[in-house]
Amino acid sequence: MHLYDLWFILIALLWVGYFFLEGFDFGVGVLTQVMARNDKERRVLINTIAPVWDGNEVWVIAAAGATFAAFPDWYATMFSGFYIPLLIIVLCLIARGVSFEYRGKRDNQRWQRSWEQVTFWTSLILPFLWGVIFANIVRGISINADKSYVGTPGELFNGYAILGGFALLAVCVTHGAIFTALKTAGEIRERARKFAPLLGLITLPLVLAFLIWTQVNSGNGQSLGVMIVAFVALPVALFFNQLGREGWAFIFSGLSIVAAIAMLFLALFPDVMPSTLNPDWSLTVSNASSGSYTLTVMSIVTAIFAPLIVLYQGWTYWVFSKRIAVHHIPSGH
Repeated sequence: MHLYDLWFILIALLWVGYFFLEGFDFGVGVLTQVMARNDKERRVLINTIAPVWDGNEVWVIAAAGATFAAFPDWYATMFSGFYIPLLIIVLCLIARGVSFEYRGKRDNQRWQRSWEQVTFWTSLILPFLWGVIFANIVRGISINADKSYVGTPGELFNGYAILGGFALLAVCVTHGAIFTALKTAGEIRERARKFAPLLGLITLPLVLAFLIWTQVNSGNGQSLGVMIVAFVALPVALFFNQLGREGWAFIFSGLSIVAAIAMLFLALFPDVMPSTLNPDWSLTVSNASSGSYTLTVMSIVTAIFAPLIVLYQGWTYWVFSKRIAVHHIPSGH
């Protein structure tokens, strides 16, 4: 295996980890306005992700940094071609983080409601735009012989990409509902358990349609097997959710996201960004990668520090593993 193949796999793993972790994070943010009935319940939902949301975002920073170092042409074409949606994503990530930190800075209802709306809308927009971007990466965009994007911003919002955006948004909200049932106690836990199957009725057809479209256009034998896992895992998660086995439900809803993202990368390989103008102009793992020396140094550094980061984040989740209920939220500011 070439080092550029290895780094394609590592970057895929970083994106898989990001959407697995940030997926429920986004979902909980949406549920603060959809499922919570009062201020205390919204605070319960926010507190379920308060200790971990910033750690979850480290994965996207690592994925972008690894792409910049390992595949500079891929990074340059992607960040220039998707400039507008990525700019919106960056602004939403900033606003979302600020909303978590600033919400409780004033004992003023209007102030708090405003920041809660920021949390909701950014949590809604982010997975949709990520879905649009990854759908376009797999489908291909207008890349010329100079490895430059020559299309228009409107081309990115085609039918396939919009379906990908809604599918990722739906699966993240369902994942968030299952995580809420896992992390809360009392009435809000029961409501989350009842809400997840309703979300599943929307999520299942969207995910199935997107995965089948991907398989027909870009798939292969490997992606087909992973696609089946992605689709089957979601109803299994909802089944365990109905039984009150939230831990297993969360594992399988996470598996659905992991398999779906893995399928996109399997369908993409060996390209990293196909060209819709001419297949010979497509960016591949070989023609878009850095030199062997750069990849070797990156591999050594990653082998040393990546396990430490994963262990630290795992320890964080262990420390904050207890359930939260309304009675844990103090009254007042």
